[in-house]
Amino acid sequence: MDPDRSDLHPPWSRTDAIGEALHVLRMSGVFYCRSVLGAPWGMTLPPMPGCLWFHVVTAGVCLLEVGDGPVLRLGPGDLVLVPRGEGHVLRGEPDAFAPEIMTIPHDIVDRYALLEHGGDGARTTMVCGAVRFDHPAARTLVTLLPDLVHVPVSPLTERLQDTLRLMALEVDELRPGGEAVITRLADVLVVQAIRAWLESDDAARTGWLAALGDRHVGRALALVHRDPARDWTVASLAAELALSRSTFAARFTGLVGEPVMAYVTRWRMHVALERLQSGDVTVAHLAGALGYRSEAAFSRAFKRVVGTSPGKVRQRPPAGWEESLPAG
Repeated sequence: MDPDRSDLHPPWSRTDAIGEALHVLRMSGVFYCRSVLGAPWGMTLPPMPGCLWFHVVTAGVCLLEVGDGPVLRLGPGDLVLVPRGEGHVLRGEPDAFAPEIMTIPHDIVDRYALLEHGGDGARTTMVCGAVRFDHPAARTLVTLLPDLVHVPVSPLTERLQDTLRLMALEVDELRPGGEAVITRLADVLVVQAIRAWLESDDAARTGWLAALGDRHVGRALALVHRDPARDWTVASLAAELALSRSTFAARFTGLVGEPVMAYVTRWRMHVALERLQSGDVTVAHLAGALGYRSEAAFSRAFKRVVGTSPGKVRQRPPAGWEESLPAG
């Protein structure tokens, strides 16, 4: 991809930089569930490390409890994310019995489940699921989300509500192919919820996210994320932004919290770790794909940044690596 996209996009802005972040929010579904629940009902969902839980209420009421936090009441059209996959409890009313979800009988086809549970009281319908993000930039972004992202019904979420209305129709009138439609709409909703948070929460204006939203540094980050193998230097990135080398270097370090080339190297190692853990690439091939002239040079850089050799991460990811990622 040509990194100079000035012919296709207007000058970079916060919205454009956020668009770059959202562009890499490619996700793989781990589990999707359409639930039809009658009061009294409740269920306990297990922790899903590395995943993001989402819940959409299409009719009725749901009470959400995560850890010792306050109970969150969700109504029709409300969407909530549990970004780091923490275990949590869903109930139709306070103190309703909430068994582990895997102990509740439900039909599962592939990754899609239909759950009918509870009594003969007021009905709640929901779509829930767990998704895993595949791109390193997306995973870094998700680590910066709050413990809960609640997107209630409001005029500010009109586009999201359009997607919710489509999902509610699919839930109420499940037709052939409905499972596929619901899962794809769910993926869209997750991205829309993250976008709503990025555009509205003050916490999204600090650290790495603030850098991502900066007109100049945000573009530099996007260029590195798009093409980590390119022979980047401080001078070449500054030239892309029409800034002097010294001005760019100082601005980048001030916002990101580390020098330009330290970030570039660490990002390459982040990409390398993802690829090595997938098991579909050799160390030699990956070294070349990330712009290293030799496998030895790549291995030295990898061990210096990650703390272990490339060959070992196929079996077990190094402890503490996630905490060392660029998070501002």
